[in-house]
Amino acid sequence: MELSAPLETAGKPSRFPDALVLIFAMIVLAQVATYFLPSGEFQRETEWTASDAAETVLLPLATGGTEGEREELVLPAGTSRTEATRKVMPGTYAPVEAEPLPWHASLSKILAGMEAAADIIFFVFLVGGVIAVIKATGAIDALISACIEKLGGRPILLVGGMTTLFAVGSSTIGMAEEYMPFIPVLVAMCIALRMDAVVAMGIVYVGAGIGYGCAAMNPFTVMIAKDIAGQDFNTGLSLRLGLFAVMLVIGVHHALRYARRIQADPARSLVIDIDYSSVKDKLQPCPLSGKRKAILVAFAAMIGIFVWGVVQHEWYLVELSALFLGVGLFSAAVAGLSPNRVAREFTEGAAELAGTALLIGFARTIEVVLTDARVIDTVIHGIAGALEYAEGLGGAAATVSAWGMLGVQSVCNFLIPSGSGQAYVTMPIMAPLADLTGVGRETSVLAYQLGDGLMNMVVPTNALLMGMLFLAKVPFQRWLRFILPLMLKLYAVAFAVLAWAASTKLQ
Repeated sequence: MELSAPLETAGKPSRFPDALVLIFAMIVLAQVATYFLPSGEFQRETEWTASDAAETVLLPLATGGTEGEREELVLPAGTSRTEATRKVMPGTYAPVEAEPLPWHASLSKILAGMEAAADIIFFVFLVGGVIAVIKATGAIDALISACIEKLGGRPILLVGGMTTLFAVGSSTIGMAEEYMPFIPVLVAMCIALRMDAVVAMGIVYVGAGIGYGCAAMNPFTVMIAKDIAGQDFNTGLSLRLGLFAVMLVIGVHHALRYARRIQADPARSLVIDIDYSSVKDKLQPCPLSGKRKAILVAFAAMIGIFVWGVVQHEWYLVELSALFLGVGLFSAAVAGLSPNRVAREFTEGAAELAGTALLIGFARTIEVVLTDARVIDTVIHGIAGALEYAEGLGGAAATVSAWGMLGVQSVCNFLIPSGSGQAYVTMPIMAPLADLTGVGRETSVLAYQLGDGLMNMVVPTNALLMGMLFLAKVPFQRWLRFILPLMLKLYAVAFAVLAWAASTKLQ
């Protein structure tokens, strides 16, 4: 799922701080910053969309009020709240009076942050539990094993097909950790085909990185970012799909070019001096039975139904959670898992994502602290001022702003390797910033996706990447020699697409 976990390599814990440590440090820094930053706010415009029932909402006061105070609005039937409607009105920033936060705010506000992110947190638990149930049926393992078996004798299809499979899994349901068990299998397969472990790593992680960077409906990244930015799910979907296809072709070509070079001259392998004599040539196949096929068909149907529901009926987390639970129960019934086994697998799967869920809540606390101190708009105003300096470039101002957003997101990925955590930290600032700089909120979401997903392939703070490199026995420095040229190609495409999106003011 989420690209985050405690960082360990070669059995030694990393000295680099854990993501949760960094997030908490940022909470403390955010509180300290509130004592020095002047309080101020933009005016925001509010609109409402149709709904069937009345709803009571709490929104931050536009002006005045005490720390943390909210205004209560009762919406009649036929309307509903959407975060997209709280857009910043450019040129309206003004200082306001606000009480300083108490000394213990960095501790007492954490619960408020978790409450603010409760829907996403519980959704993560549900997805983790359901995926664990489906994995217990063997359907996911059987699918990948079948692909390896059928494509293994044809290197081009192996690299292209498997990279595509991993990319689609990451793009749609945020798969990543699930790929780790296949590293030893792919290493053995690639070595048997006169390639090397770097190709195996490329198959998995180029796919996962591009899948996250150009995600179509990843619930842990793009859907969270869109929710914060107030964007409809289907906005920009065709652009993301097109970008996904282009970057996937570039990634597959890069891996294939290296693989062919190794097949032609094994001495050019980046891991020529690494001993792989212990790698087993014989793989243990997992049969793709009729029951497992039925489970996979049901899972694919669920994705299709959800996409239809989003486009036609504006479905989101509630409906997606229900679909996941339904597929999980269907899978358990088809596979003949006992109720106790299902409960155990579900609980263990949800527990594995407890760290991710906590990270989401802690990350959201940063926004809560800055918002309650009424300085978040001051931060936005400051960043906007820096990016709006590009206005001196005339028509290129929006483009430079979009590139600046990509740069900010790329740097943030070093400190916050969790995609959802990064979304909660940066998107509350980047979305209103898009209003001020005129690049369009969809462009800010795209900049976040690209900065988060692509950098996952290279940052040493990404625990999953380091763990897979350890399994494949590929030194990090050797991986950099393979992946950095690809990163340059992908970022060139990213800059071009963001320039186009900014110039067209993609909303």
